[in-house]
Amino acid sequence: MKKYRDHYFLKAKRENYPARSVYKLKELNNRFHLFREGQKVMDLGAAPGSWTLYAAERVGEKGFVLSADIQTTETSFPPNVSFHQEDVFERSPEFEAQIQAVGPFDMVISDMAPKTTGHKFTDQARSMNLAEEALAVACKTLVKGGHFVVKVFQGPDDKAYTDMLRTYFASVKTFKPKSSRAESKEIFFVGMEFKGIPKDA
Repeated sequence: MKKYRDHYFLKAKRENYPARSVYKLKELNNRFHLFREGQKVMDLGAAPGSWTLYAAERVGEKGFVLSADIQTTETSFPPNVSFHQEDVFERSPEFEAQIQAVGPFDMVISDMAPKTTGHKFTDQARSMNLAEEALAVACKTLVKGGHFVVKVFQGPDDKAYTDMLRTYFASVKTFKPKSSRAESKEIFFVGMEFKGIPKDA
């Protein structure tokens, strides 16, 4: 456990975030200027809640963050957050109803990751499966001009996924935060300016 108590781990504890992952989202926002006050954001794979907390700070009291994770969390969220323990693959009618009530969304962010097996190609495939599901959610719920952020484990399907993102977004960027651990194979894709679903899709 000691090796994980690095600079970002300790900083998160000092700044009252439940996980160091918050600094990845901060870096993404500093680079791409994703958040604005008043936005509605959906956070997939939200537990323990660092991304949700940061998003809630950035969108402010007039904004709203709808977040979900298959795991629960003990993190206390502000009033502009609604957290649900949900499987994004099998969303409950109640959660779907809230998506419809709150949406459409200005941004969908996904820090989802599979339970790792230690087998590189299996983990990459499972990560890509989650990324594809996150994109499907984004395409159904984003406003035109909205943004999408998703984590993947680098692998052979990255180019095909990037090409797919370009179908839906005016600009697609790849980003590796400095706060990612050196040994991590994670990267983030950022789709900016959602174009909507192509008529021939």
